[in-house]
Amino acid sequence: MTVLPPNSMLSAMSASDLSVLRPHIKTVAFRHRHVLYEPGDTVDRAYFPHTGMISVVPVMADGCGVETATIGNEGIFGAMTGFAPYTTTARVLVQTPLTVSQIAAGPFREIAGRSTAMRTLIAHYHEALLAQVQITAACNALHPIHERLARWLLQTSDRLDGLVLPLTQELLSGMLGVRRSSVSKAAGKLQQAGLIQYNRGSIRIVHRHALESATCECYEAIKQSALQHTQGSIGAGTLPGSQRLDLGNLFHPRAPG
Repeated sequence: MTVLPPNSMLSAMSASDLSVLRPHIKTVAFRHRHVLYEPGDTVDRAYFPHTGMISVVPVMADGCGVETATIGNEGIFGAMTGFAPYTTTARVLVQTPLTVSQIAAGPFREIAGRSTAMRTLIAHYHEALLAQVQITAACNALHPIHERLARWLLQTSDRLDGLVLPLTQELLSGMLGVRRSSVSKAAGKLQQAGLIQYNRGSIRIVHRHALESATCECYEAIKQSALQHTQGSIGAGTLPGSQRLDLGNLFHPRAPG
């Protein structure tokens, strides 16, 4: 039996909360590019990723979109179903092959309603995710493409816990909201600097620390916001230290390849 990497949200829950959740949880795998929700769909499940990555992509009337958030094994998509039903305003899709623990919205909401600690955990994670959306929106509008690409590669590396990323030029152009030629130029600039190796269908991060220096301030801002909201769960006195949602584990430095 394959042992899945832990999901930080599930790991942060108490044993008693997990024991109530567990009978309602199913482990499900999704292929790359599978669409979980379209804009206007009711979010009917909460997804706790173990491997892979979920992307949140607002889509315009002409069909164009740009990614505003990514979720990996640090978090959860559909967290707010723990409070009330809602519809998504964005397309939600599987960015890389994904394995999740999922739970239907009804049982999740009922269980969360009986647990102050779980509701606090959900609320603080939602604030961290909202901050990621806000910072990413500003980044997309204000920063050069090569800096945005560096940020996106670092975030993807964090969520996949690796330095070789299965990314095509088409995928990158869609996530960054730019033309393929712009992605090619930006990736070429990073490759020329010796930070990445860009091959057809994949990118290898060669020098992670140098890539962190090449990105804009937004990578660090997203990291610090996640840590701040995580610490808020402890500061509020509702979660003991052993239940800390350790988003900071996503951002540990790795040695250059």
